[in-house]
Amino acid sequence: MAADRRILLATRSKGKLRELHGILASAGLAGVGLDDAGIAASPDEDHIEIFDTFEENALAKARYFHRLSGMPTMADDSGLSVQSLNGAPGVWSKRWSGRDDLSGQDLDDANNAKLLNALRAVTDRSASYACAAAFVDAHGEWVAMGDTRGRVIDDARGGDGFGYDPYFFSTELGKTFGEASIEEKERVSHRGRAFRALVGLLREQGATM
Repeated sequence: MAADRRILLATRSKGKLRELHGILASAGLAGVGLDDAGIAASPDEDHIEIFDTFEENALAKARYFHRLSGMPTMADDSGLSVQSLNGAPGVWSKRWSGRDDLSGQDLDDANNAKLLNALRAVTDRSASYACAAAFVDAHGEWVAMGDTRGRVIDDARGGDGFGYDPYFFSTELGKTFGEASIEEKERVSHRGRAFRALVGLLREQGATM
């Protein structure tokens, strides 16, 4: 892999970008965000993640932005699955509230409100995060998975992280992802594990990045 070759990070989430820059840097790689690459937001992006699996959505996103940019591209799709909710919200985690009019923290708040309402009076709060990380360039496509386990709590803890993080109590860390530093979260998170596995896979396959 060429350490000086920039990889496009196909997300507009500032939270994800912070994590991904750190993950790639620890692997000796450099990532560039969509805005820094001069790729303006388009309504078409709302129709990329339409599939039923994390893997399909991650690949669809990586393919889309690779076509636009011509750059080697990494993308992911991830979500929270709660055992007592039969795996929901799962692949629909980002859109679970149905509030297409919201974005950023407002959307996170709506999703978390629906989650806590669904778990009212539910004793089994076991949950897991899963992530599919995808890489697409002119030579091929690769996908790797990562996951992490914990439980959902009633009261938000910590001001870091994003999405469901303040309500996800990590079994391994003994704290919520909202309380964890970026370095702590990266070490055990679904996203950290998925992207480290992806980088390892690419190196095994001799992919040039």
